[in-house]
This record gives sequence, C-alpha cells and structure tokens, in this order.
Amino acid sequence: MNSGVVVVAGAGPGLGRALAQRFIQAGMRAALLARNAARLSELAASLGAQAWPHACDLTDQNAVAAAFDRLERELGPAQCVIFNAGTYRPGAVVDVAPGDFLECWKVGCYAGFLVGQQAARRMAARGSGTILFTGATASLRGSARFANLASPKFALRALAQSMARELGPRGVHVAHVIIDGQIRSLARAPADPAATPDSQLAPEAIAESYWQLHFQQRSAWTLELDLRPWVEKF
Repeated sequence: MNSGVVVVAGAGPGLGRALAQRFIQAGMRAALLARNAARLSELAASLGAQAWPHACDLTDQNAVAAAFDRLERELGPAQCVIFNAGTYRPGAVVDVAPGDFLECWKVGCYAGFLVGQQAARRMAARGSGTILFTGATASLRGSARFANLASPKFALRALAQSMARELGPRGVHVAHVIIDGQIRSLARAPADPAATPDSQLAPEAIAESYWQLHFQQRSAWTLELDLRPWVEKF
C-alpha cells in the first residue's frame, strides 16, 4: 500500500473516476476537483472515504490556488497531480462562436496551465512529484470541425513538453498521455453493434497506465505516452 495524495483535476464519472479509484486502491487519498459541486459529491460518495471533493472552477486562478492550499492543509502535499479537464463544442470553423472557442481553450489549456503551475511550485520546492496531462487524438491532428478541441489540445501538449524540460532536472516528472480513441462508457454503446468490448479504451486500463507513469524510475521517465485500442488505425 502507498500513502499519499493524488489530485484529479477535471474529475468526472468516466476516466476521472477510474483514475481516482486506481490510486485509492493503492492506499492514496484522491482530491477531486471539478466545477459541478453536486456531481462531484456523488462521485466522491461512490469512491468512499478516501475521496476528497472540492468544487472549483479550474479556469479561475484564485480558485485553483485556494483549492491547492486547502488540500495541502487537510490532506498533505500531493505526490501526483492529473489534469483531466476538457470540453468540446463541435462545429465548422466558419460557424464557431468566438465565445465557445474561448471557453474550450480556457477549459482545455488555460486551466491546465493554472493546475500545472500550482503543482509545479509545490513539487519543485520538494524536489519530487508527478504531473500528468490528458491529451487526445486532437493533440496531434486538427481534424475538420474539431478546431475547438484541437487548438487547446495542441497547446496543452506544448505546455507539458515545456514543463517536462524545465521541471525534470528538479525532480518532477511531467508526462502527456494521448488517448487515441473513444473511451468506453456505459452510457454510450459502440457505434458498431458487432464491436467487441475491447474495441474502445477501458477507463480502468487507462488509469493503470497513469499509475505506472507515476512510479517510473527517473532513469527512464516517459514524456509522452499514446494509448489506443487494438483495432484503432493510426
């Protein structure tokens, strides 16, 4: 068993829950950050006493700083911080409302900077820690009608690379995980009725990879990891 604290920023019922559950299973406390207080409370209740919910607007600089201050007071320093937030509003670039584009960028990238900055300040001072960013296929390819998603995801990847090069020599492992495929959800059946259950990424399998990243030896740290189901073309 491992004591310590993991922060899941952008905690929801899918991958966010699986990430928290994997670290909790190993004996860690999971601080869950998300905007919707009611949903966050339900999520924490489903995970048990080791889950610590804190409603927080991740695009608000002061709110993010206050969240990290509070969790350190109540839980102790975080050994691993995972940024898992994002939003997507599809549409042709000629039709995208500037406000929608800005909101997607703020949630998908600016919030990552705010969370990453708070984690970096604390971990660099201690000389240890792990910061993980969740990416997507859109981190590598800007597909048609995906401008709202690809733009922040490209930027988040660059942020992770820059932070890794800056913080690695100070003992902090920063990695970016590309989720190249659709994550399995009980609420969303595969488009192809004949698809096998493992034709989509299992949240639990993704979470296992994050866990392994956290405990990598620093002589062989991963900067970027891409995950995809076996049937996915690339």
